[in-house]
Amino acid sequence: QVQLVESGGGLVQAGGSLRLSCAASGRISSINTMTWYRQAPGKQRELVAAITSGGSTNYADSVKGRFTISRDDAENTVFLQMNSLKPEDTAVYYCNADATRFGRRSYYWGQGTQVTVSS
Repeated sequence: QVQLVESGGGLVQAGGSLRLSCAASGRISSINTMTWYRQAPGKQRELVAAITSGGSTNYADSVKGRFTISRDDAENTVFLQMNSLKPEDTAVYYCNADATRFGRRSYYWGQGTQVTVSS
């Protein structure tokens, strides 16, 4: 099986920074797009940022200019650098990977990491 393990969440004051990591393990042939989502209490899960295997990126309007997504394909890891954090960024952040394993393409999810931004 493919496992995604997120880390880097925590409590930070408004204006601060955090760096999330998501490492994929398992017998993976390739990883296509890697995506960060978040879900705040009482709200639907939303896309935060995505990065393709070619390095193209896409961001939610609410995080543009503050968050940066990157990836290390040698380590099957995706990162989310979050700067100028706001209380409204408080949520559980989830990693998603579009990965190919034994010729089969599937989507995999991590368990989530809590980010709390205090005002």
